[in-house]
Amino acid sequence: MQKIIRLDSVTSTNTYMATLPPDTPDGTVVTVRDQTCGRGQRGNSWEAAPGKNITLSILLRPEEVEARSQFMVSEAVALGVADTVMEFLGPDANVKVKWPNDIYVDDRKICGILIENTLCGRKIERSIAGIGLNVNQERFLSDAPNPVSMYMLSGREFPVCEVEEALCRNVLELTRGYLTPERFGHLHSRYCSMLWRGEGFFPYREAASGERLEAAVDSIAPTGHMTLRLTDSSLRTYAFKEVHAIL
Repeated sequence: MQKIIRLDSVTSTNTYMATLPPDTPDGTVVTVRDQTCGRGQRGNSWEAAPGKNITLSILLRPEEVEARSQFMVSEAVALGVADTVMEFLGPDANVKVKWPNDIYVDDRKICGILIENTLCGRKIERSIAGIGLNVNQERFLSDAPNPVSMYMLSGREFPVCEVEEALCRNVLELTRGYLTPERFGHLHSRYCSMLWRGEGFFPYREAASGERLEAAVDSIAPTGHMTLRLTDSSLRTYAFKEVHAIL
């Protein structure tokens, strides 16, 4: 039986999960009604009204994934979340994965994901997948540029517990079923097929130089690096946070 730890309030579910015993089993979930200091990628904060949204962490043990392929964990989790959003909003919802693992509907962010891996030699010992999914929040007060919720997109409330159950099921189905070397290719192809702005030229800005680019996504490497193709057909490769999409 899956272990689910339900908390009323905690600073961060990822931080709490990291304090659990070393033998905590794969698939353990820590979920909270009110996360007071949610963490996003590279220290960004995450806004979530208490009781309105899903804020949880899932402990994963992807034993067949080498450290050099750890981005595959991020891909599997992102696709599991995307599947959940489509399950409740319907097949016509334009659900995409914004590199590396934000979930967008059209041009608005509905979910943020923070993956924290613990390595042991060349293998991943464990992964903690922190997920913040906007479900029933009616408005956002932070200065985040483009948040949206399932409620805002549909005009109706969703049973948070049912969405949470489906989210955990979908994430675990993908991480347990596809994080093996023989299935990496299928997982990666599906990830690439769901990329936000995956086709066509769009504006980007380099973080270091501030240079504005018009570019198309050429490829995503298994390491997570993104290669952009500029209008003159030259290629530039970036790690996360080295280039930003301009909305």
